[in-house]
Amino acid sequence: MAINKEKKKEIVAEVKDILSKSKSVVFVNFHKLPVSESTAIRKELRSKDVLFTVAKKTLAKRAFDEAAPKGDMPELAGELALVYSSDLIAPAREIFDFQKKLDGRVSILGGIFDGVYKSKVEMESIASIPSQKVLYAQFVNLINSPIQGLVLALNAIAEKKQ
Repeated sequence: MAINKEKKKEIVAEVKDILSKSKSVVFVNFHKLPVSESTAIRKELRSKDVLFTVAKKTLAKRAFDEAAPKGDMPELAGELALVYSSDLIAPAREIFDFQKKLDGRVSILGGIFDGVYKSKVEMESIASIPSQKVLYAQFVNLINSPIQGLVLALNAIAEKKQ
């Protein structure tokens, strides 16, 4: 079904709004994904403050050209969805989890990270960065490790002297 010019302008404006409000946008190919799984993905992503929007490639490219991120736009093969959030890493990490679960029915094509186009490989490496809470826990564990070793050593000396 053809889309009229006004609807196309609305879609371009919506994509431009997404690009302006989001720190990170992941381009996703969702070819051969049933509607039921797509709905489940949207619901789970929404619970993690990540949104999933489908857009025609030609209209999305028009919005990308107007927003003008730095770098070269990755190739957008297949059907295009935009996964985005105000968090820098969450969209890539969350959709990467679905990419692993759904055996290729959802795949990362690239994205825009902090105003710069990124390739598929770069977005997948960004997806492997742990969440901020996990990084804090790792940091605390790193700091706590020498202290814990000292406490164990002092405890062993105290037991030896008794």
